[in-house]
Amino acid sequence: MEQDVIIINEADNVAVARRDIPAGEEVALPTGGSLTTAADIPRGHKVALVAIAEGGRVIKYGECIGVAGADIGPGDWVHTHNIEAADKP
Repeated sequence: MEQDVIIINEADNVAVARRDIPAGEEVALPTGGSLTTAADIPRGHKVALVAIAEGGRVIKYGECIGVAGADIGPGDWVHTHNIEAADKP
């Protein structure tokens, strides 16, 4: 069965949607368990796997790709509206 999201690295706190996922949908995680989306997640975009506090590191590919510009909840869409460039890796 094809997964709805991809977790690229075990250290990641975001996953990538393999299809458009509507808000409120429960999706199975490849690591086990599930997550309910808090917002519409467009295909190819990131969804938070855990809460990320404002200023917290957003991890994808096992690397910091930016910091949260606002509090991000599990299931939230992670994109330019709530992530900023990191000053330091």
